[in-house]
Amino acid sequence: MSVHASAALELDDIQSGVLSPRPTPYTATYLVFRVDDRAHGRELMRRASAVVTPASDSVGARQETWVSVAVTFHGLAALGVPRASLDTFAWEFRQGMAARAEALGDVGASGPEHWEAPLGTSDVHVVFVALAPDATRLKAAVDRARPAYDRLPGVTAIWRQDCYALPTGTEHFGYRDGVSHPAVEGSGIAGSNQLEVPLKAGEFVLGHQDEIGGIQTPRPEVLGRNGSYAVFRKLHQRVAEFRRYLRDNATSPEDEELLAAKIMGRWRSGAPLALSPEHDDPELGADPHRRNTFLYGRDDPAGFTTPSGCHIRRANPRDAAVAGEVRLHRMIRRGAVYGPPLPEGALEDDGADRGLMFAFIGAHPGRQFEFVQSEWMNDGVFFGGGSARDPVTGSHDGVTGFTVPRRPLRRRLSPLPRFVVTRGGEYCFLPGLNALRWLGDLQD
Repeated sequence: MSVHASAALELDDIQSGVLSPRPTPYTATYLVFRVDDRAHGRELMRRASAVVTPASDSVGARQETWVSVAVTFHGLAALGVPRASLDTFAWEFRQGMAARAEALGDVGASGPEHWEAPLGTSDVHVVFVALAPDATRLKAAVDRARPAYDRLPGVTAIWRQDCYALPTGTEHFGYRDGVSHPAVEGSGIAGSNQLEVPLKAGEFVLGHQDEIGGIQTPRPEVLGRNGSYAVFRKLHQRVAEFRRYLRDNATSPEDEELLAAKIMGRWRSGAPLALSPEHDDPELGADPHRRNTFLYGRDDPAGFTTPSGCHIRRANPRDAAVAGEVRLHRMIRRGAVYGPPLPEGALEDDGADRGLMFAFIGAHPGRQFEFVQSEWMNDGVFFGGGSARDPVTGSHDGVTGFTVPRRPLRRRLSPLPRFVVTRGGEYCFLPGLNALRWLGDLQD
């Protein structure tokens, strides 16, 4: 740990994918590579440093188009990073997501033994992500990145996932996605909640001071500084089952939409219950300056408007009274849809694979992603909810239901099935641009 903090972020050394909100609409491609030849892997890093988009590149169309490059622990080892350096990375990253499955609730149908190959294996070394507002600009971004990995026989492409925005602008369960984005000191990018004080850069970017005054940096500093940890997860959504659950627990179509809002904490349009408790407000849901600017602690401490156990309040309790310090567990989250939509109104699964490629970015995978996943998504003790799990993404076993706070009597819904199944995932490191060049210049 260093003893000094940087006064400003070095945006030309930070990958744009760390700090930039996802564009709306969007298209994206994930490409996974295995490094079979160390020299070719290092050449890949050299080339990548020339095509990765820096956070300083925020002028014009490229503000919403970027290429990011992430490396797994096995990937760093395949590149020949010395053991003394590898040992300075976060221990969760060193273990890998498959090894952390039980702690994350990835059991049963979500267990690594059922994951899509090669996710969760030691073959996953490098992940390229290209993202753009439309297919034309995505193709241009992929074409710009192609020379980095083209004609390197010692680097093998082993997996690809294409993502896109649904015509509805929602994810497969029908909710507007990509609503919340935290403000990061020094980034120059406004947060989506105007009531939230910007977070210290060290919560998301290594080598900078975090909320408790610490500075985490893998060694050597040229490798760790201005990097971030990224958690990628492929999440299959059981859309028909979700729809049937809402229908079976509702008394009318209007009540079905209210239950959908109580489970998520937002109406389908993105309008939050906190600002529109009685009915959906599509105009509010479409307004990025208003739809996320609210708190819980002052106006709804007991969760009568926005249930304490709903998805968005679990993911970010904001100012609500919960066990622990909320700001220490904030993350940058991004979701990208994959697979065809289930036809509107269909209540039976058609066998297609559909869901979200989810990315979580931060500097502390243990107290950010893993804490939120294990303590907030898959438990309820932090807000007094006992063993209740997140109604949308929790690792349900058909035993625990969902409770809607209500006067004079709360409303209990039937036991929840698992609506989201993990199909694979990886813990990755997003190096700074200087670090990519350093990796390219490694010598045995």
